[in-house]
This record gives sequence, C-alpha cells and structure tokens, in this order.
Amino acid sequence: MAATASAGAGGMDGKPRTSPKSVKFLFGGLAGMGATVFVQPLDLVKNRMQLSGEGAKTREYKTSFHALTSILKAEGLRGIYTGLSAGLLRQATYTTTRLGIYTVLFERLTGADGTPPGFLLKALIGMTAGATGAFVGTPAEVALIRMTADGRLPADQRRGYKNVFNALIRITREEGVLTLWRGCIPTMARAVVVNAAQLASYSQSKQFLLDSGYFSDNILCHFCASMISGLVTTAASMPVDIAKTRIQNMRMIDGKPEYKNGLDVLFKVVRYEGFFSLWKGFTPYYARLGPHTVLTFIFLEQMNKAYRRLFLSG
Repeated sequence: MAATASAGAGGMDGKPRTSPKSVKFLFGGLAGMGATVFVQPLDLVKNRMQLSGEGAKTREYKTSFHALTSILKAEGLRGIYTGLSAGLLRQATYTTTRLGIYTVLFERLTGADGTPPGFLLKALIGMTAGATGAFVGTPAEVALIRMTADGRLPADQRRGYKNVFNALIRITREEGVLTLWRGCIPTMARAVVVNAAQLASYSQSKQFLLDSGYFSDNILCHFCASMISGLVTTAASMPVDIAKTRIQNMRMIDGKPEYKNGLDVLFKVVRYEGFFSLWKGFTPYYARLGPHTVLTFIFLEQMNKAYRRLFLSG
C-alpha cells in the first residue's frame, strides 16, 4: 500500500505524501457519522435492552426483535431514529478524535521502510486514541443514552429533549456542566477496550489477509477485516458498555445517585439480574457494532483513496 502511494507521489524526503492531519480527523468523523445513519436503530435497541429489567430478574424485552417491534408499535417509525442528532454529534467528536489520533500515531510509528508497528504497539495506539476520543465525546454520549432511553419511561417521567443541543443546554442548566461528563471513567474504559480490540484487530486482520495472497487492498478485504474486528470488539466490551449506559441514564434518588461507579453497576447487575445479564443486548450490540465497524472503515478507506487520487497523485 505504501509502495503504491509513493509511486509518483513522493515527498522531498522520499517518503510517500500523505493527507494533512486536519483531513485525517475530518475523514474519521465523516466515516463514523455516515455509518451511524445506518445503525442508529440498532443503537437504540441495544440501549433499551441494557436498561430493561434494571434491578430485577425480569426483562422488559425478551429478544432484540421483540424490542424493535415494541418500539415501532409504541413510538412509530420515527421512534427508532430517536437520538440520531446525538449519535451524529458523538461521531463528530469521538470518532473524529480517535481515528485522527490513531492514524497520526500509526504513521509516525511506521518504519522508514514502510514496516507497520507491531500488534502490541497497535493496541497501545488504539487505547490512547480511544480514551482521548471518549473524553471529548462524553457529553454527546450522555445525551444519546438519555434520548434513546426516554421512550421507555411513563410520559410524566420523560426528559423530552428536542435534539442533542437542547439536551446539552438543559443538562447544563438543570444539573450542572459536570453532568455532561457523567460516566466519563467507564466511557473511557469502554473506549480503551473497544479501540484496543477494534483498531488493532482491524489493522492486524487486514495485514494478515493481504499477506495471505488471497486478498488485495479493496472493499472485500476491508469488509472481511472489519467483520473480524467487530466480533473481537463485541466479545470484549459488553460488560463495560452496560456499566456506562446505566450510569449515564441514572437519576438521583433522595439526593443520592443510583450507582456509585462502574464497578457498583457490575456488582448490582450480577447480584440482581444474573451474571449473563452483563451481556444483555448482545445481539443488537454486535448487530450494531459489526456493521458500524464495517461501514466506518469502508467509508474511511474510500475517502482516503479518493483524496490520494485527487490531490496526492502525479
């Protein structure tokens, strides 16, 4: 890939010319936003299932399909896209930051001869990028969790945010600006797990597929590498994700928060709902994460290829 890019596109130092850092960040955000448009209904189902049966053995939804049909029946077709504005803002902040930082660090740590970083270094780069992106994106994440959870509450208990900006303004005014970063620690912990698994496994899978000789650097290769990456990420990150979701949606009860921290969430879920409830919503989580991973990387790869062809070739 590096050799191809350098043909007719080398800089004065002999290294391949690459897109500016600002373009890398922009493409990362646009790729994540494009993928979100397709998977937002699955994100909604995943969040509803993680909150269903909170504190009890019984569950509000039996399966992902039951959740989806119940939401459609109660809230209509527009209901499954509740929180889309927050999902797009999350990608514009979180994904822009994480993919931008990952791409920049990956290139800096690539050898002069084009040798990519080793697997452990890829994982470290992914964790750094993910934690930073999660901190930047936490306000949008809080708004998203609350907006997607609203429809399951009785009418008199709903927060009724009109859009993500209305949510951010009201949260700041009604609960204080620090509430925008509620659940920041589990959000960053989830991002560390997700990015260590997702970004490193994607790069490693793609490299393995190319080295096998059966794949070339095209959409089929990107798709297969993304599916492998999505599977690894789903298996690793669900317990952390449910802790993040519960904390960001929690209310104050008699002046005290429902949960003290992420570990408190995990202990209570295991105690009151059962150990395997830590993987509650597995199907929509993977159904959302898999395609989102695939679409994000495909969009990102295609935008990078188009940029190289239009601005770096010749």
